[in-house]
Amino acid sequence: MKIMKLRNVLGCFDGISCGQVALQRAGIEYDQYYASEIDTYAMQVTQRQFPKTQQLGSITEWKTWNLENVDLIIGGSPCQGFSMAGKRLNFDDARSKLFFEFLAIVRYYKPKYFLLENVRMKQEAQDAISKELGVEPVLINSGLVSAQSRDRLYWTNIPDVELPKDRGIYLKHIVSTPKVIRGGDLEEYFEDKVGKLSPRGLCHIGTANLNGIQSLKRVYHIDGKSPTLTTSMGGNREAKIATSKTTWRKLTPLECERLQTLPDGYTEGISNTQRYKTLGNGWTVDVIAHIFGFMK
Repeated sequence: MKIMKLRNVLGCFDGISCGQVALQRAGIEYDQYYASEIDTYAMQVTQRQFPKTQQLGSITEWKTWNLENVDLIIGGSPCQGFSMAGKRLNFDDARSKLFFEFLAIVRYYKPKYFLLENVRMKQEAQDAISKELGVEPVLINSGLVSAQSRDRLYWTNIPDVELPKDRGIYLKHIVSTPKVIRGGDLEEYFEDKVGKLSPRGLCHIGTANLNGIQSLKRVYHIDGKSPTLTTSMGGNREAKIATSKTTWRKLTPLECERLQTLPDGYTEGISNTQRYKTLGNGWTVDVIAHIFGFMK
């Protein structure tokens, strides 16, 4: 592994600082890591794992930061206003407008490298971001390096980024045996779907016997991928796997850490509800580390 040295790094919308894990994994050293984040629980995780992180608070206060020698700026601005699955409010959504704070920071500090992550979105929104940043995004599905199907766009001036090779990782490679299995009976089990994967690598094997909308009842076979982790996990919204032809259970926080290619126990110290939330809001570390590997 090559060792590269940066001066200062700024993580915007930093969450649980998956970016720092990715830097370590890519063999990139840095003098100081600055984090802009407002979620108390996410910051607790970051400070437990990286106690030297300097927390800066809200990105809207960036003009007061007065940082020096920032070589890398990274961030994943809130995606709810851009999402193809959402209301498609795009730049009219207050959360989407935070992108312009990120843009202003990049233009002000002029780092050697930047990286912005976001969800797949309407083409006009994608084109607008590309025009402002001056680069076209790379679409990478986390399923290439993990057991999670997760499409994300990455805008970066890191040169010549290519897709990672498919590691062939599926749920069966990351599931554990939890001490307490929370789940229930299967309402339906689709025998004919065993071993059949969707184009995204998913194997929807059954329907859980629980209340809620149909999409939340989907149960997946461990020979396939997990669906995308979200920030709204909890209250039966966690992804579910079949443990037999008659029962299902929720993925555990540990398994969700593995889906994001984080170290086991990375988010320990906060409630399971907050672990699910912060993990759904995080990055797939090995995707980011792969991109960082193209720095020269």
